[in-house]
Amino acid sequence: MPHAEHTDKKYEEELKKLREDILYMGGLVEDQIQKAVKSLVDRDSPLAETIIQRDQEVNRLDIEIDDLCIRLLALHQPAGKDLRFITTALKITTDLERIGDMAVNICERALELNLEPQLKPYIDIPRMAQIAQWMIRESLDAFVRKDTDLALKVCKDDRQVDDLNSQVFRETISFMIEDPHTINRAMKITFVSKYLERIADHATNIAEMVIFMVKGKSIRHLKELPQSV
Repeated sequence: MPHAEHTDKKYEEELKKLREDILYMGGLVEDQIQKAVKSLVDRDSPLAETIIQRDQEVNRLDIEIDDLCIRLLALHQPAGKDLRFITTALKITTDLERIGDMAVNICERALELNLEPQLKPYIDIPRMAQIAQWMIRESLDAFVRKDTDLALKVCKDDRQVDDLNSQVFRETISFMIEDPHTINRAMKITFVSKYLERIADHATNIAEMVIFMVKGKSIRHLKELPQSV
């Protein structure tokens, strides 16, 4: 009996570590986004280089969390809510790792744009980044708290990022039409906007997985989001 209790305690500790590691990884990629956009807005190329290098930490966490999930599945053969929690965690780390990659892409465009005169003040892009950061934070809060209402809110917030992305696209197209010399810079700004839109999509993926984990209901690919789940 003591051995069983010891095993159960170790299992609960590992589940707790899994939650903490995912939240830490989420906080790290959220910070990566904030600093990547700051490197663009402030024309801070050394900061961009630092964020690119720090992506190794995101990749390390991705591998470590995957290993922990596989170990939990193999050694404890969880069922029910624990099984859904662990398999959802496996998928979440994939989205978080890709968000980290998008932050690197933003930094790479920032390094290029910082070498040229600024095309326009950055207004919508920082706003997109802020919303995307909220979406990541709230999707992970929803995961830990099993809060489907918060997860659904994240899915709905994605529309704001899509609208801002369309606005940036229209603005950059106008620059390119008026002056062909701006095409190179305008295209890179469009890329940054698209990276942020994809970050929001990854946060939405996490929120959708939370809803499936808690309710067993998939809302992916629905044309209209439900009022509640």
